[in-house]
Amino acid sequence: MNIFDVMGPVMVGPSSSHTAGAVRIGLVARRLLGEQPVRADILLHGSFAATGAGHGTDRAIVAGLLGMHTDDAAIPASLRLAKERGMDVNVHAGELQNAHPNTALLTITGAGGRTIAVSASSLGGGRIRVNAIDGLEAAFSGELPTLIIRNEDRPGILSEITRVLSEENANIATVQLYRDRRGGLAVTVIECDGPLEPALRREISALDGVVRCTYLNMEED
Repeated sequence: MNIFDVMGPVMVGPSSSHTAGAVRIGLVARRLLGEQPVRADILLHGSFAATGAGHGTDRAIVAGLLGMHTDDAAIPASLRLAKERGMDVNVHAGELQNAHPNTALLTITGAGGRTIAVSASSLGGGRIRVNAIDGLEAAFSGELPTLIIRNEDRPGILSEITRVLSEENANIATVQLYRDRRGGLAVTVIECDGPLEPALRREISALDGVVRCTYLNMEED
């Protein structure tokens, strides 16, 4: 058992699930986009919607989108800071089918026009799970260095990806593969035990059939 499972994260309160977990959801979404968003549509589901205002869930998610961590004293001021930095924020309640009670759907757009939709849940103790990216299922925590690869669903691509990782002595912790339909697009999620070098990520991005390769490492700035 990790000590944070007992004590919880170092955080600005009041709630590890509604506040600290919400900050991490925003921060992971920002990292997946690759830049600070200029627009953010935030749908709060279940308990997030019912009690989020009192727990500051909206401010916590926006704080993460601004690049803050769970112990940042500026979290309560995040909505004002977002406005000052030119981020247009829309927060509203809604229903998500078969979703964990502490779930948010973030649709965010960067200055270059790229938009990404991230569904994620806060599991307690500051831990989160990313459920979907752009509507495609993807279950990972962000606690390990993670590759999120959008690729064509056809034979041989996964073996090519794992070959590159093996040649660079990257140790795979988990591999998950999700697809919208046979022969369509798939999302391959690979969690590794250690950080992955930029050259390795570029090699995977250049593989035939790989549409996009996103790298998430919450230990890096």
